[in-house]
Amino acid sequence: MGCCCSSLRAGAGSGTHPAEKPPGHRPPPPPANRPSTFSLNAHQAAPSARSGGGGGGRGGGDVPAFADFSLADLRAATGGFAAENIVSESGEKAPNLVYRGQLKGPGGAPPRAIAVKKFAKHAWPDPKQFAEEAKGVGNLRHRRMANLIGYCCDGDERLLVAEFMPNDTLAKHLFHWENQTIEWAMRLRVAYYIAQALEYCSTKGRPLYHDLNAYRVLFDENGDPRLSCFGLMKNSRDGKSYSTNLAYTPPEYLRNGRVTPESVIFSFGTVLLDLLSGKRIPPSHALDIMRGRNIQAVMDSHLEGNYSIEVATTLVNLASQCLQYEPRDRPDIKKLVSILEPLQTKSEVPSYVMLGIPKPAEEPQAPPAPQRPLSSMGEACSRMDLTAIHQILFTTHYRDDEGSNELSFQEWTQQMRDMLDARKRGDFAFKDKDFKAAIDCYSQFVDVGTMVSPTVFARRSLCYLMCDQPDAALRDAMQAQIVSPDWPTAFYMQSVALSKLNMQSDAVDMLNEASQLEEKRQKSTKGP
Repeated sequence: MGCCCSSLRAGAGSGTHPAEKPPGHRPPPPPANRPSTFSLNAHQAAPSARSGGGGGGRGGGDVPAFADFSLADLRAATGGFAAENIVSESGEKAPNLVYRGQLKGPGGAPPRAIAVKKFAKHAWPDPKQFAEEAKGVGNLRHRRMANLIGYCCDGDERLLVAEFMPNDTLAKHLFHWENQTIEWAMRLRVAYYIAQALEYCSTKGRPLYHDLNAYRVLFDENGDPRLSCFGLMKNSRDGKSYSTNLAYTPPEYLRNGRVTPESVIFSFGTVLLDLLSGKRIPPSHALDIMRGRNIQAVMDSHLEGNYSIEVATTLVNLASQCLQYEPRDRPDIKKLVSILEPLQTKSEVPSYVMLGIPKPAEEPQAPPAPQRPLSSMGEACSRMDLTAIHQILFTTHYRDDEGSNELSFQEWTQQMRDMLDARKRGDFAFKDKDFKAAIDCYSQFVDVGTMVSPTVFARRSLCYLMCDQPDAALRDAMQAQIVSPDWPTAFYMQSVALSKLNMQSDAVDMLNEASQLEEKRQKSTKGP
């Protein structure tokens, strides 16, 4: 199976948006010590690749630098390599399992979806060889590929980490479709994009691709086809270069067990056959049909004749050339690209439309800069720089809590010790960036209810943002506003949470209001 995909598709979040309000109007805060009725569900989509000479994904997110991951990182990302996260075509029976996972984003950025390929024990006995091979593939970056972003070599464990492609494989869309088959223009796009990926790999000194088939072609969040990077890895000691039926294997591989650039062209020919027919036809049988020039017998009946006979004939002839018995009689990859390029149609139509999948959700964007200069806190919030916000909240400590609590002597003696101990533990966890533990400790402090602290709400709000829970973060920021109605930090934190929820207009209002409050506070401090 193409290893960077899932057969499960996460739906976009939906939520209840607050009513329209005039500019500068503060949203009414929820009642104190009660859950807010302000309910939103964020759709946190992973950044997509933009590399290899042009935009391939939405949002312009870059492919991260190749990294050496720890086994603990990948275990956490995949839920302990949970069975429900397996996306390998053969499930748990596959020799090398592939899992979907989530990596925490740096600096509070949205988490990144990943695919983790976990090899069988002792598949790569030499760790140095595995690392070198992974780094070689990891140097490749192209918008037509599901790029390799890291690896793990820990004891006997060998794992690869790639970009996750959420919209299934070509095999799923061709052979096991439910609502609609792939239209003709999209099939031509798939052939062209995968040829482009193979041409790029060839120019970068990686012309060999192992077991190219419809399961190695994946669809990203935009519905664009990508070539799985896993097929670029050299064969391990006990693996096979071709896992598919021998009828689809290049004849020279059956003779000598070696993969050559010409073998890749043969396999590309089998993918062309899949695109033409919508089903798996053994190449030898397909060649017999092609020799009889019976184009209709090759074509997918589900297309219902909605294709150009001339273009279909060109594609059939191209598949026939790729499937020639003698490797020297097959075209090279550059010729394939040059033939496929002028066949492209509907270039203005997005792939997700032709594939029949939902339009990808927009990524959260930082709000535009406010009209007046910002403090360091304001600057950090306008950039959505959660790491900088954490540092500011930590160094500010509890200076803004003065005067917010009046306790009786009885309350002090009976409850304060436990409450302050919970807050202290929360502060230690906050300092150590253990945000889940900080949430638990601060929640113990808040739940007692004897003391109210806007700083605790602000800190817990940031912890929720770090844990990708913008709904809860917004509620806490609003609670901080209840306790301290003119505290700029409460509004700044609401601005960041609203930005994460893709509510940019509200986020800008909050950012401007926080800036006004900050300016007013500074003037009152200076005096007349």
